[in-house]
Amino acid sequence: MPASASRADRVAGGLGATRPPLRPSVLKRRKVAEISRLLGATTGLRCLDLGGDNGVVSYLLRQGGGQWTSADLDQESVDSIRRLVGDPVHRLEPGRRTPFDGDAFDRVVVVDLLEHLQDDRGFVDELFRILRPGGELIVNVPHRRDGLLRRLRLALGQTDEQHGHVRPGYTADELRARLRGRFEVVAERTYNKTPSELLDIVIRALTERIKGPRAGGSKGVVLVDEDFRRHRGLLALYAVGEPALRAFTALDGLFVLAPGHMLIVKATSLKRAPAATSSAPEEEQRR
Repeated sequence: MPASASRADRVAGGLGATRPPLRPSVLKRRKVAEISRLLGATTGLRCLDLGGDNGVVSYLLRQGGGQWTSADLDQESVDSIRRLVGDPVHRLEPGRRTPFDGDAFDRVVVVDLLEHLQDDRGFVDELFRILRPGGELIVNVPHRRDGLLRRLRLALGQTDEQHGHVRPGYTADELRARLRGRFEVVAERTYNKTPSELLDIVIRALTERIKGPRAGGSKGVVLVDEDFRRHRGLLALYAVGEPALRAFTALDGLFVLAPGHMLIVKATSLKRAPAATSSAPEEEQRR
């Protein structure tokens, strides 16, 4: 196994660290593994994750080292992330500047957030501002596709509005267009084939049932730590069935040629470092 893949799997599994109180789902582990493969080593770096929902992704990314900050849109998510990882955790206000200084971060990870923002291009400009020159950006979004599974979601009431989406996702071309001029895409891939997408549909249906009939917020319906504490029996049931779920998602390997339902890209900031000032010409003139 390549070293990068090995590290990604270790981070996704939370190995070598105390496991978070929220058990990472099979799909959440895969998401973190995909992010980590593109993210690379973060030891000694200033890193920001945006869109961590209940905090599991934020927690697992921290296992790779570095100085991390987190932020999300909903106060419920912010509170859940903070309970899991501590501060600094911030709440984002759509359409407003983030609470970070320019050039504040070496790496920024955007996790299922861009599709929730009306002004996604404006948010890309903000990401450009807070990343240092040459800094790296990882963006994970739904891969916009029409088809039977999309129609199944809609039939079950899993609409974009219910998920807090202002758009159903992005094609690779659309995402590159949003980043163009600010970032250069250096890697992209899709993941979560038909079996994993089916599992996600089932999990979302159960999530909405657990949370009740209330509408979701800016990030849709999210299970946080308090929900799991109230439904410990479901968590135990999931633990029992997890090997079967892993086996089911492994069937993704049968769909090698099919595009996945999630899209992830790595991009490098096109920001240039300020030119170094030198007094050499002045010294020459004085001579």
